[in-house]
Amino acid sequence: MNSMPFLQGCLVGVSIAAPVGPIGVLCIRRALSGGWGVGLATGLGAAVADTLFGTVAALGLGAISELLMLVSGWVGILGGLFLCFLGIRTWRSVPSDTPATSAAASDLGSAFFSTLLLTLANPATVLSFAALCAGFGIGTRIQGMEIPVWIAGVFAGSAAWWLLLSGSVASLRHAMTPAWMRWINRLSGALILGWGVIAVTRALRATAFTWIR
Repeated sequence: MNSMPFLQGCLVGVSIAAPVGPIGVLCIRRALSGGWGVGLATGLGAAVADTLFGTVAALGLGAISELLMLVSGWVGILGGLFLCFLGIRTWRSVPSDTPATSAAASDLGSAFFSTLLLTLANPATVLSFAALCAGFGIGTRIQGMEIPVWIAGVFAGSAAWWLLLSGSVASLRHAMTPAWMRWINRLSGALILGWGVIAVTRALRATAFTWIR
């Protein structure tokens, strides 16, 4: 089977995951405070959500896409409020005096599912995938069983990025003093809170526009 669809999917996965946003900041902060495992679990939650969006776009599931966009305003408000909550909690968190060595299964599960839900709270991402699918010729140049291969590539590319990011950041954990971690928590918290406020504002505007129509 032609490996090009998989490689193209990997490129899309990295392209979606790499831009620094609230999930990236959250991954960095968690990798510093909880170790690479927690950081990777955070990233994998986003990777799974991106793969789901990519599947919807690649398979042309129009009804689901329309439903996602229909509820995007309300879901965006909830996602933005969740970001605000995470931002405040991150700002107020107290850094540990000892480096993290391992993480409990509950911590990994919480990191994974919180990020999965947070990423799914941005249904507009499916539009980005729709544009990428058109650019890569999904349905024309890439057809049949090559589409699942492309989707698998999306997950692999996104997961590889989060593995690289969490591993690189966690390797710096031993050099971070509690004072440094306190400032990192405050900076991360402020950024995440800011993104949350922006997300809520945009979602409220979109919802108000829907009511007007």
